[in-house]
Amino acid sequence: MRFSRSLLAATFLTIPGLALAQGSPWYSPTSYIPNPAAEPVNGVYLSAGAGWNHSDARGLTAQGGNDAYFAGTSGNNQGNTGFEEGFIGSLAVGYGFGNGLRTEIEGSYRYNNLDRLGGFQNRAGGAPGVAFRDIDGEMQQYGVFANVYYDFQLPQWFPNMPVAVVPYVGGGVGYMWTDLNARGTRLPAGANTVQIDDTTGQFAYQGMAGVAFPITAVPGLAVTAEYRYTGTLQSKFDGTVRNPAGGIVSGGSYEVDQAHNHSAMIGVRYAFNQAPPPVPVAVAPAPAAAPAPARTYLVFFDFDRADLTDRARQIISEAAQNSGRVQATRIEVAGHADRAGSPQYNQRLSQRRAEAVAAELVRLGVSRSAISVEAFGESRPLVQTADGVREPQNRRVEIVLR
Repeated sequence: MRFSRSLLAATFLTIPGLALAQGSPWYSPTSYIPNPAAEPVNGVYLSAGAGWNHSDARGLTAQGGNDAYFAGTSGNNQGNTGFEEGFIGSLAVGYGFGNGLRTEIEGSYRYNNLDRLGGFQNRAGGAPGVAFRDIDGEMQQYGVFANVYYDFQLPQWFPNMPVAVVPYVGGGVGYMWTDLNARGTRLPAGANTVQIDDTTGQFAYQGMAGVAFPITAVPGLAVTAEYRYTGTLQSKFDGTVRNPAGGIVSGGSYEVDQAHNHSAMIGVRYAFNQAPPPVPVAVAPAPAAAPAPARTYLVFFDFDRADLTDRARQIISEAAQNSGRVQATRIEVAGHADRAGSPQYNQRLSQRRAEAVAAELVRLGVSRSAISVEAFGESRPLVQTADGVREPQNRRVEIVLR
Protein backbone atom coordinates (compact mmCIF):
# COMPACT_ATOMS: atom_id res chain seq x y z
CA MET A 1 0.00 0.00 0.00
CA ARG A 2 2.85 2.38 0.84
CA PHE A 3 4.41 1.54 -2.53
CA SER A 4 1.24 2.45 -4.45
CA ARG A 5 0.80 5.71 -2.56
CA SER A 6 4.41 6.70 -3.18
CA LEU A 7 4.16 5.90 -6.88
CA LEU A 8 0.90 7.79 -7.30
CA ALA A 9 2.35 10.77 -5.43
CA ALA A 10 5.40 10.76 -7.68
CA THR A 11 3.13 10.62 -10.73
CA PHE A 12 1.12 13.66 -9.68
CA LEU A 13 4.26 15.59 -8.72
CA THR A 14 5.59 14.91 -12.21
CA ILE A 15 2.46 16.23 -13.95
CA PRO A 16 3.17 19.97 -13.40
CA GLY A 17 6.64 19.59 -14.90
CA LEU A 18 5.29 17.74 -17.90
CA ALA A 19 2.53 20.29 -18.32
CA LEU A 20 5.09 23.09 -18.19
CA ALA A 21 7.06 21.44 -20.96
CA GLN A 22 3.83 20.87 -22.88
CA GLY A 23 2.76 24.49 -22.69
CA SER A 24 6.13 26.23 -22.78
CA PRO A 25 6.27 28.75 -25.65
CA TRP A 26 9.59 27.44 -26.99
CA TYR A 27 8.49 27.39 -30.61
CA SER A 28 11.61 28.89 -32.14
CA PRO A 29 13.03 26.38 -34.67
CA THR A 30 16.40 26.54 -32.91
CA SER A 31 15.09 25.68 -29.43
CA TYR A 32 11.94 23.59 -29.94
CA ILE A 33 11.24 21.01 -32.60
CA PRO A 34 7.80 19.31 -32.52
CA ASN A 35 8.12 15.57 -32.76
CA PRO A 36 6.25 14.55 -35.94
CA ALA A 37 5.99 10.92 -34.82
CA ALA A 38 4.24 11.88 -31.57
CA GLU A 39 1.14 13.62 -32.90
CA PRO A 40 -1.91 13.33 -30.57
CA VAL A 41 -4.26 10.42 -31.19
CA ASN A 42 -7.11 11.65 -33.38
CA GLY A 43 -10.03 9.29 -33.89
CA VAL A 44 -10.77 5.66 -33.06
CA TYR A 45 -8.06 3.39 -31.67
CA LEU A 46 -7.67 -0.13 -30.28
CA SER A 47 -5.26 -1.17 -27.53
CA ALA A 48 -4.22 -4.39 -25.84
CA GLY A 49 -1.85 -5.15 -22.98
CA ALA A 50 -0.62 -7.94 -20.74
CA GLY A 51 1.74 -8.34 -17.82
CA TRP A 52 2.28 -8.93 -14.11
CA ASN A 53 -0.41 -8.50 -11.44
CA HIS A 54 0.12 -8.32 -7.69
CA SER A 55 -2.93 -8.63 -5.45
CA ASP A 56 -2.53 -7.51 -1.84
CA ALA A 57 -3.49 -9.85 1.02
CA ARG A 58 -7.14 -9.49 2.06
CA GLY A 59 -8.75 -9.90 5.46
CA LEU A 60 -11.74 -12.22 6.02
CA THR A 61 -14.59 -11.87 8.49
CA ALA A 62 -16.70 -15.01 8.91
CA GLN A 63 -20.42 -14.29 9.28
CA GLY A 64 -23.58 -16.28 9.94
CA GLY A 65 -23.04 -19.99 10.46
CA ASN A 66 -19.29 -19.77 9.90
CA ASP A 67 -19.04 -17.13 12.64
CA ALA A 68 -20.68 -19.56 15.06
CA TYR A 69 -18.36 -22.36 13.94
CA PHE A 70 -15.15 -20.48 14.73
CA ALA A 71 -16.54 -19.18 18.01
CA GLY A 72 -17.34 -22.79 18.94
CA THR A 73 -13.70 -23.78 18.42
CA SER A 74 -12.43 -21.11 20.83
CA GLY A 75 -11.29 -19.11 17.79
CA ASN A 76 -12.50 -15.82 16.41
CA ASN A 77 -14.06 -14.96 13.10
CA GLN A 78 -11.10 -12.97 11.67
CA GLY A 79 -8.97 -14.62 8.97
CA ASN A 80 -6.94 -13.63 5.92
CA THR A 81 -5.90 -14.71 2.44
CA GLY A 82 -2.72 -14.13 0.45
CA PHE A 83 -2.01 -14.59 -3.26
CA GLU A 84 0.91 -15.48 -5.49
CA GLU A 85 2.08 -13.12 -8.23
CA GLY A 86 -0.25 -13.40 -11.20
CA PHE A 87 -1.24 -12.24 -14.65
CA ILE A 88 -3.29 -9.39 -16.18
CA GLY A 89 -4.62 -8.88 -19.70
CA SER A 90 -6.71 -6.05 -21.14
CA LEU A 91 -8.43 -4.94 -24.36
CA ALA A 92 -9.85 -1.49 -25.06
CA VAL A 93 -11.50 0.57 -27.78
CA GLY A 94 -11.19 4.33 -27.50
CA TYR A 95 -11.32 7.71 -29.18
CA GLY A 96 -8.67 10.45 -29.26
CA PHE A 97 -9.69 14.09 -29.60
CA GLY A 98 -6.47 15.30 -31.22
CA ASN A 99 -5.47 17.47 -28.24
CA GLY A 100 -3.99 14.84 -25.91
CA LEU A 101 -7.28 13.71 -24.37
CA ARG A 102 -8.50 10.14 -24.92
CA THR A 103 -11.48 8.17 -23.64
CA GLU A 104 -11.99 4.43 -23.85
CA ILE A 105 -14.00 1.40 -22.75
CA GLU A 106 -11.77 -1.36 -21.39
CA GLY A 107 -12.22 -4.99 -20.44
CA SER A 108 -9.62 -6.64 -18.19
CA TYR A 109 -8.85 -10.05 -16.67
CA ARG A 110 -6.61 -10.92 -13.70
CA TYR A 111 -5.57 -14.29 -12.30
CA ASN A 112 -3.74 -15.04 -9.03
CA ASN A 113 -3.28 -18.39 -7.28
CA LEU A 114 -4.06 -18.62 -3.57
CA ASP A 115 -0.91 -18.60 -1.47
CA ARG A 116 -2.18 -18.37 2.10
CA LEU A 117 -5.30 -19.04 4.18
CA GLY A 118 -4.86 -18.20 7.84
CA GLY A 119 -6.10 -16.29 10.85
CA PHE A 120 -9.12 -17.28 12.94
CA GLN A 121 -6.81 -17.25 15.97
CA ASN A 122 -7.82 -18.58 19.39
CA ARG A 123 -9.45 -16.22 21.88
CA ALA A 124 -7.53 -15.18 25.02
CA GLY A 125 -7.30 -18.14 27.39
CA GLY A 126 -8.94 -20.51 24.91
CA ALA A 127 -7.84 -23.68 23.17
CA PRO A 128 -5.02 -23.75 20.59
CA GLY A 129 -5.71 -21.63 17.50
CA VAL A 130 -6.80 -22.75 14.07
CA ALA A 131 -4.14 -23.68 11.50
CA PHE A 132 -4.59 -24.98 7.94
CA ARG A 133 -2.94 -27.40 5.56
CA ASP A 134 -3.63 -28.44 1.95
CA ILE A 135 -4.27 -24.80 1.01
CA ASP A 136 -5.44 -24.42 -2.58
CA GLY A 137 -7.46 -22.11 -4.80
CA GLU A 138 -7.31 -19.05 -7.02
CA MET A 139 -8.85 -15.65 -7.60
CA GLN A 140 -10.06 -14.46 -11.01
CA GLN A 141 -11.17 -10.87 -11.60
CA TYR A 142 -13.13 -9.59 -14.62
CA GLY A 143 -13.42 -5.82 -15.01
CA VAL A 144 -15.19 -3.33 -17.29
CA PHE A 145 -13.99 0.29 -17.04
CA ALA A 146 -14.57 3.70 -18.59
CA ASN A 147 -11.15 5.40 -18.71
CA VAL A 148 -9.89 8.91 -19.47
CA TYR A 149 -6.25 9.56 -20.46
CA TYR A 150 -4.10 12.59 -21.18
CA ASP A 151 -1.03 12.30 -23.43
CA PHE A 152 1.75 14.86 -22.93
CA GLN A 153 3.16 16.02 -26.28
CA LEU A 154 6.80 16.63 -25.42
CA PRO A 155 9.21 18.41 -27.78
CA GLN A 156 11.77 16.52 -29.81
CA TRP A 157 14.77 18.15 -28.17
CA PHE A 158 17.23 16.41 -30.52
CA PRO A 159 16.33 16.58 -34.23
CA ASN A 160 17.76 13.15 -35.05
CA MET A 161 16.38 11.33 -32.01
CA PRO A 162 15.11 7.98 -33.44
CA VAL A 163 12.48 7.21 -30.75
CA ALA A 164 9.58 9.45 -29.71
CA VAL A 165 8.33 9.24 -26.11
CA VAL A 166 4.81 10.25 -25.06
CA PRO A 167 4.12 10.07 -21.28
CA TYR A 168 0.50 9.75 -20.21
CA VAL A 169 -1.66 9.53 -17.11
CA GLY A 170 -5.23 8.36 -16.69
CA GLY A 171 -7.99 7.17 -14.42
CA GLY A 172 -11.14 5.12 -14.68
CA VAL A 173 -14.22 3.80 -12.93
CA GLY A 174 -16.17 0.64 -13.57
CA TYR A 175 -17.31 -2.69 -12.20
CA MET A 176 -15.28 -5.77 -11.31
CA TRP A 177 -16.50 -9.33 -10.77
CA THR A 178 -14.31 -11.46 -8.47
CA ASP A 179 -14.45 -15.26 -8.61
CA LEU A 180 -12.80 -16.43 -5.38
CA ASN A 181 -12.05 -20.10 -4.71
CA ALA A 182 -10.12 -20.61 -1.46
CA ARG A 183 -9.95 -23.78 0.63
CA GLY A 184 -7.82 -25.23 3.41
CA THR A 185 -8.06 -28.15 5.84
CA ARG A 186 -8.17 -27.24 9.52
CA LEU A 187 -5.72 -28.56 12.11
CA PRO A 188 -5.14 -30.05 14.65
CA ALA A 189 -8.41 -31.91 15.15
CA GLY A 190 -11.48 -32.66 13.11
CA ALA A 191 -9.80 -32.19 9.72
CA ASN A 192 -12.66 -29.95 8.63
CA THR A 193 -12.19 -27.96 5.43
CA VAL A 194 -12.94 -24.25 5.13
CA GLN A 195 -13.99 -23.34 1.60
CA ILE A 196 -15.03 -20.12 -0.16
CA ASP A 197 -16.33 -20.65 -3.69
CA ASP A 198 -18.39 -17.73 -4.94
CA THR A 199 -18.49 -14.84 -7.44
CA THR A 200 -19.50 -11.30 -6.55
CA GLY A 201 -19.26 -7.89 -8.19
CA GLN A 202 -18.37 -4.46 -6.84
CA PHE A 203 -17.69 -0.88 -7.95
CA ALA A 204 -14.03 -0.53 -9.01
CA TYR A 205 -11.63 2.30 -9.76
CA GLN A 206 -8.12 2.64 -11.16
CA GLY A 207 -5.28 5.03 -11.90
CA MET A 208 -2.67 4.63 -14.65
CA ALA A 209 0.69 6.15 -15.58
CA GLY A 210 2.80 5.12 -18.53
CA VAL A 211 4.73 5.99 -21.67
CA ALA A 212 3.98 5.31 -25.33
CA PHE A 213 6.63 4.82 -28.01
CA PRO A 214 5.17 5.65 -31.46
CA ILE A 215 6.45 3.46 -34.29
CA THR A 216 7.45 5.88 -37.07
CA ALA A 217 7.35 3.21 -39.77
CA VAL A 218 3.66 2.44 -39.07
CA PRO A 219 1.60 5.62 -38.52
CA GLY A 220 -0.83 5.16 -35.63
CA LEU A 221 1.02 2.23 -34.05
CA ALA A 222 2.65 2.61 -30.62
CA VAL A 223 4.15 0.34 -27.97
CA THR A 224 3.15 1.17 -24.38
CA ALA A 225 4.59 0.48 -20.93
CA GLU A 226 2.22 1.13 -18.02
CA TYR A 227 1.74 0.86 -14.28
CA ARG A 228 -1.79 0.78 -12.91
CA TYR A 229 -3.42 0.54 -9.51
CA THR A 230 -6.90 -0.98 -9.38
CA GLY A 231 -9.14 -1.29 -6.32
CA THR A 232 -12.64 -2.49 -5.45
CA LEU A 233 -14.95 -1.97 -2.53
CA GLN A 234 -15.50 -4.56 0.22
CA SER A 235 -17.16 -7.78 -0.96
CA LYS A 236 -19.10 -10.67 0.56
CA PHE A 237 -18.66 -14.31 -0.55
CA ASP A 238 -20.62 -17.42 0.41
CA GLY A 239 -18.65 -20.24 2.00
CA THR A 240 -18.87 -23.45 4.00
CA VAL A 241 -17.03 -25.57 6.55
CA ARG A 242 -17.13 -29.27 5.62
CA ASN A 243 -16.14 -32.41 7.52
CA PRO A 244 -13.84 -35.11 6.03
CA ALA A 245 -16.86 -36.90 4.57
CA GLY A 246 -17.93 -33.77 2.69
CA GLY A 247 -20.86 -32.90 4.92
CA ILE A 248 -21.52 -29.27 5.75
CA VAL A 249 -20.61 -28.47 9.33
CA SER A 250 -21.36 -24.77 8.97
CA GLY A 251 -22.60 -22.57 6.16
CA GLY A 252 -22.52 -18.81 5.95
CA SER A 253 -20.61 -16.00 4.32
CA TYR A 254 -17.25 -14.26 4.51
CA GLU A 255 -16.85 -10.49 4.26
CA VAL A 256 -13.61 -9.78 2.37
CA ASP A 257 -11.69 -6.50 2.59
CA GLN A 258 -11.23 -4.14 -0.33
CA ALA A 259 -9.10 -5.42 -3.20
CA HIS A 260 -5.83 -3.66 -4.09
CA ASN A 261 -4.10 -4.67 -7.33
CA HIS A 262 -0.79 -3.37 -8.71
CA SER A 263 -0.02 -4.17 -12.35
CA ALA A 264 2.86 -3.61 -14.76
CA MET A 265 1.92 -4.04 -18.42
CA ILE A 266 3.40 -3.97 -21.90
CA GLY A 267 0.96 -3.27 -24.71
CA VAL A 268 0.28 -2.02 -28.23
CA ARG A 269 -2.08 0.69 -29.46
CA TYR A 270 -3.23 1.38 -32.99
CA ALA A 271 -5.00 4.60 -34.05
CA PHE A 272 -6.87 4.14 -37.33
CA ASN A 273 -6.91 7.72 -38.65
CA GLN A 274 -3.40 8.78 -37.77
CA ALA A 275 -1.71 10.68 -40.61
CA PRO A 276 1.90 9.82 -41.51
CA PRO A 277 4.48 12.25 -40.18
CA PRO A 278 5.41 14.99 -42.67
CA VAL A 279 8.58 14.51 -44.66
CA PRO A 280 11.20 16.98 -43.42
CA VAL A 281 12.24 19.61 -45.93
CA ALA A 282 15.99 19.65 -46.46
CA VAL A 283 17.47 23.06 -45.83
CA ALA A 284 20.89 23.87 -47.22
CA PRO A 285 23.26 25.28 -44.64
CA ALA A 286 23.65 29.02 -44.83
CA PRO A 287 27.03 30.21 -46.11
CA ALA A 288 29.40 31.55 -43.53
CA ALA A 289 29.08 35.27 -43.13
CA ALA A 290 30.13 37.98 -40.77
CA PRO A 291 27.80 38.34 -37.79
CA ALA A 292 24.94 40.70 -38.54
CA PRO A 293 21.75 41.71 -36.78
CA ALA A 294 18.88 39.34 -37.45
CA ARG A 295 16.42 40.69 -40.04
CA THR A 296 13.76 37.92 -39.99
CA TYR A 297 11.86 36.72 -36.93
CA LEU A 298 9.43 33.80 -36.57
CA VAL A 299 6.60 33.94 -34.04
CA PHE A 300 4.83 30.61 -33.48
CA PHE A 301 1.29 29.96 -32.22
CA ASP A 302 -0.60 27.12 -30.51
CA PHE A 303 -3.13 25.13 -32.54
CA ASP A 304 -6.19 27.20 -33.56
CA ARG A 305 -4.98 30.16 -31.47
CA ALA A 306 -4.06 33.75 -32.27
CA ASP A 307 -3.07 34.94 -28.80
CA LEU A 308 0.57 35.62 -27.99
CA THR A 309 2.58 33.41 -25.64
CA ASP A 310 5.32 34.77 -23.41
CA ARG A 311 7.96 33.46 -25.83
CA ALA A 312 6.16 35.12 -28.75
CA ARG A 313 6.17 38.48 -26.96
CA GLN A 314 9.90 38.08 -26.31
CA ILE A 315 10.62 37.52 -30.01
CA ILE A 316 8.44 40.51 -31.02
CA SER A 317 10.28 42.67 -28.48
CA GLU A 318 13.62 41.68 -30.04
CA ALA A 319 12.29 42.59 -33.49
CA ALA A 320 11.04 45.96 -32.24
CA GLN A 321 14.38 46.79 -30.63
CA ASN A 322 16.40 45.75 -33.69
CA SER A 323 14.14 47.73 -36.05
CA GLY A 324 15.57 50.88 -34.45
CA ARG A 325 19.14 49.64 -34.41
CA VAL A 326 19.23 48.73 -38.12
CA GLN A 327 17.07 51.75 -39.08
CA ALA A 328 14.46 49.63 -40.82
CA THR A 329 12.24 51.66 -43.15
CA ARG A 330 9.58 49.00 -43.53
CA ILE A 331 8.46 46.10 -41.31
CA GLU A 332 6.58 43.31 -43.07
CA VAL A 333 4.27 41.16 -40.90
CA ALA A 334 2.93 38.03 -42.64
CA GLY A 335 0.52 35.54 -41.01
CA HIS A 336 0.35 31.81 -41.82
CA ALA A 337 -1.63 28.70 -40.73
CA ASP A 338 -1.28 24.94 -41.06
CA ARG A 339 -3.62 22.79 -43.18
CA ALA A 340 -5.95 21.59 -40.39
CA GLY A 341 -9.31 23.22 -41.18
CA SER A 342 -10.77 24.85 -44.27
CA PRO A 343 -8.72 27.28 -46.39
CA GLN A 344 -11.23 30.06 -45.65
CA TYR A 345 -10.97 29.60 -41.90
CA ASN A 346 -7.16 29.39 -42.03
CA GLN A 347 -7.04 32.62 -44.06
CA ARG A 348 -8.97 34.45 -41.32
CA LEU A 349 -6.90 32.80 -38.59
CA SER A 350 -3.60 33.88 -40.20
CA GLN A 351 -4.98 37.44 -40.49
CA ARG A 352 -5.78 37.52 -36.76
CA ARG A 353 -2.29 36.25 -35.94
CA ALA A 354 -0.63 38.90 -38.10
CA GLU A 355 -2.75 41.67 -36.58
CA ALA A 356 -1.91 40.47 -33.05
CA VAL A 357 1.83 40.71 -33.84
CA ALA A 358 1.44 44.14 -35.46
CA ALA A 359 -0.48 45.43 -32.44
CA GLU A 360 2.29 44.22 -30.12
CA LEU A 361 4.93 46.01 -32.24
CA VAL A 362 2.93 49.25 -32.03
CA ARG A 363 2.60 48.81 -28.27
CA LEU A 364 6.40 48.52 -28.09
CA GLY A 365 6.87 51.87 -29.89
CA VAL A 366 7.04 50.94 -33.59
CA SER A 367 5.16 53.36 -35.84
CA ARG A 368 2.04 51.78 -37.35
CA SER A 369 2.74 53.50 -40.67
CA ALA A 370 5.99 51.53 -40.97
CA ILE A 371 4.21 48.17 -40.67
CA SER A 372 2.57 46.28 -43.53
CA VAL A 373 0.28 43.36 -42.63
CA GLU A 374 -0.49 40.39 -44.92
CA ALA A 375 -2.18 37.02 -44.42
CA PHE A 376 -1.41 33.94 -46.53
CA GLY A 377 -3.51 31.29 -44.74
CA GLU A 378 -2.22 27.81 -45.54
CA SER A 379 -0.80 28.72 -48.98
CA ARG A 380 2.85 29.18 -47.92
CA PRO A 381 3.76 26.38 -45.49
CA LEU A 382 7.19 26.20 -43.91
CA VAL A 383 6.83 22.39 -43.88
CA GLN A 384 4.91 20.68 -46.68
CA THR A 385 2.07 18.47 -45.34
CA ALA A 386 -1.05 16.74 -46.56
CA ASP A 387 -4.40 18.47 -46.18
CA GLY A 388 -5.79 18.31 -42.64
CA VAL A 389 -2.42 17.69 -40.96
CA ARG A 390 -1.50 19.83 -37.95
CA GLU A 391 2.04 21.19 -38.27
CA PRO A 392 3.32 23.52 -35.48
CA GLN A 393 5.99 25.14 -37.70
CA ASN A 394 3.32 26.31 -40.15
CA ARG A 395 1.34 28.13 -37.42
CA ARG A 396 3.48 31.27 -37.54
CA VAL A 397 3.90 34.96 -38.26
CA GLU A 398 7.04 36.16 -40.04
CA ILE A 399 8.46 39.58 -39.18
CA VAL A 400 10.86 40.92 -41.84
CA LEU A 401 12.83 44.14 -41.33
CA ARG A 402 13.57 45.95 -44.61
